[in-house]
Amino acid sequence: MKFDLILRVGTKMILPFILLFAIYVHFHGDYGPGGGFQAGVILAAGIILYAMVFGLDAARRIAPQGLVELLVPTGVAVFAAAGLPGMFKDFRYLDYGVYGHDFLHAHEWGILIVETGVIITVFSTMVAIFYAFADRGRG
Repeated sequence: MKFDLILRVGTKMILPFILLFAIYVHFHGDYGPGGGFQAGVILAAGIILYAMVFGLDAARRIAPQGLVELLVPTGVAVFAAAGLPGMFKDFRYLDYGVYGHDFLHAHEWGILIVETGVIITVFSTMVAIFYAFADRGRG
């Protein structure tokens, strides 16, 4: 792949837009289709594209395997922790009433926190699976 100049330049040009679109999907998930899962898959697809064009070692410099493996439980912890403040203020688990002064404001913040946990988990899980499969062919 070292001599595929058009593919390398094209990837460098499109990759920022892929990552920007993932951020848009994540933040638009409160108001319409999309959210953490779709954004996490888009982010992971950007890293996987980068790995396929520039090599696995280059991708590991951007998203180190140790960090990716650490992010999997971190995302789950963020998701789980989103419900805890409500439990301490006599709400139900994952009841977002504690996050704001009115229902809509609190709901928006609660969903954003949950979706942030989802994007972290999905992104890191997809990249970890890719790294695991990509390592099988190396030897």
